[in-house]
Amino acid sequence: MPNVLIPLAQGCEELEAVTVIDLLRRADIHVVTAGLDKQPVTCSRKTILIPDTDLDTALLDEYDMVVLPGGLPGADHLDNDPRIKELLIKLVNSEKFAAAICAAPKVLVSAGLLKNKQATCYPGVLKSDNNMTVTDKAIVVDKKVITSRSPGTAMDFALTLIELLLGKDKRDEVEKGLVR
Repeated sequence: MPNVLIPLAQGCEELEAVTVIDLLRRADIHVVTAGLDKQPVTCSRKTILIPDTDLDTALLDEYDMVVLPGGLPGADHLDNDPRIKELLIKLVNSEKFAAAICAAPKVLVSAGLLKNKQATCYPGVLKSDNNMTVTDKAIVVDKKVITSRSPGTAMDFALTLIELLLGKDKRDEVEKGLVR
């Protein structure tokens, strides 16, 4: 069973976080939610989430994927945490997955993981340059780095992550249960 870490920062976008957590767990993927500290997480719309553990404890384990929820100031808190960048770099260098949605792809840029890649994000968060192409697609998979545009793409983003980890049959099974 794949092991996925979802760091939860104060001010994260709850729709993105909860949608990804829920759908991955429906696929029987082991999901660990970790707060950057030991406090409950107050999301961008004031929903309070209780992480499974704190990040320092979570980092004692190995992961197949890390998924960064967006939202502000949550994405800024993730971007300012050197533990997150170190983990992302380690995963991608080990041929594992790094994923981010909405404003969180900025963390991938800071970690140097979008160099010479395509990505998507919430409009205005990133700009194309000589090292990176930003598109307006809902989801972009560029090798082991996955980005998604916004809260409105969270369900398709989560289904894409399921497919990458467990294959199309598992994605279809989970999607069928959602009665879309």
